Amino acid sequence: MLSASDRIFEPVLPDNPVVVPRDFAFHYEFQHGWWHFFANVVDQQGERYAIQWSYFRIAHHDVNLQGWLNPQLYIANVVISNGDRVWRDQRIARGGIGQAGMTEKPFKLWIDNWSWRSLGTTPFPGALKVATEQLQLDLQIVTRGPLVVPGDYGYVKKHDLLPVASHAITAPFLAVRGEIQLDGQTPIRVEGQAWMSKEWGSGLLAEGQQGWDWLVLHLDNETTLSLNRYRHDKQMPYLFGTLATSDGKVVKLSDEQLTVEPLRTQVLKNGKDIPVEWQVLIPEQDINVTVRAVNHELWLPFVIPYWEGPVNALGSHKAQGFMQMTGY
Repeated sequence: MLSASDRIFEPVLPDNPVVVPRDFAFHYEFQHGWWHFFANVVDQQGERYAIQWSYFRIAHHDVNLQGWLNPQLYIANVVISNGDRVWRDQRIARGGIGQAGMTEKPFKLWIDNWSWRSLGTTPFPGALKVATEQLQLDLQIVTRGPLVVPGDYGYVKKHDLLPVASHAITAPFLAVRGEIQLDGQTPIRVEGQAWMSKEWGSGLLAEGQQGWDWLVLHLDNETTLSLNRYRHDKQMPYLFGTLATSDGKVVKLSDEQLTVEPLRTQVLKNGKDIPVEWQVLIPEQDINVTVRAVNHELWLPFVIPYWEGPVNALGSHKAQGFMQMTGY
């Protein structure tokens, strides 16, 4: 994830505003691009499931050649969990040979037989289909609120001194319905709410960076909160966030407005000590909640390892959401 001096990728700069729908396309001039989709759903009996799908593009060279010389590597992850169990799988593919990639008109991301597609130039309304030996997904996703370009016109700064940033688009108001199938059993009808984000950039880790903590909370049907906490050696964490409402209001949240602190950690089965309970305080927005992981055992040992899973929040708001943590 660090830029090498002998590879000339496009830098992330604040004078390059994000434009929708144009910037849903791949950006091969940048080193990385990644998509994250989270959904909290329930079945007809009220059983709750969490669904996570991620799609990464990573280039090892800035010359985008064709065929087997193509520098792109594609990685996709899928996870379904409830309070007790986790089902997961991963796909890795080379670029240039048709195994993975993207089309813009109509929109389609794919890797092997996993795909997100729509009939237009944006991902929505879209269909996510994944099939593995353990699980299957067949979901329909529609927007129920506006897309959001966070930061400064899509420029998201991740350190107050170092030039670490990305470009981003988020879809914080999504409705999802469809079927999941687990362990070859009868398909389960589910529906719920979801979030999607797309980011891209070059050299997205700074020297001395330990990792990050990312919280997404649907505070109610009209309000979604996204909080980021970037950890660096011998420095205080760098905090920022975005509060978005379904009527189009977007509030940028800076470090001095936020308190995001771990309250309790737990040693997982793999020996990692992970924060499983957090305090989130934003006085100016009357937000004061305690956030707890639903299933603690969601360290994902993929080629890019991280903890990611559903959370509940109680306090000023009763909320559901997701949390992602890296570098532990």
